Amino acid sequence: MKKTIDINLVVALTAVALSGCAAGPLTAREKGAGIGALGGAAVGGAIGAAVRHPVIGAALGAGLGAIAGGLIGNEVQAQERIREEHERQIEENRAEIERQRREIERKRRRDEM
Repeated sequence: MKKTIDINLVVALTAVALSGCAAGPLTAREKGAGIGALGGAAVGGAIGAAVRHPVIGAALGAGLGAIAGGLIGNEVQAQERIREEHERQIEENRAEIERQRREIERKRRRDEM
């Protein structure tokens, strides 16, 4: 029974990992969830081994780690969006300043004539 659970767990985790690769680049949320799941599984497995239930510990740790990592990744992703929006606004402002500078220069030349 234990060998069957271990094999099923490996197959399930492999399927999840491979399916995530098919959709293109990972978001910060997905990266956080993946890192959290792996870290949680490692810690959970170690704790579970201490109480003679490493598979259950790893599964619980992976789930909790994925949730925590996903939440952290979600915050990182939100901050990235805010940063990108600020950069876009800065670039628009630079373009507007440059347009106004050219307009002032054009009016100066016209007034000098």
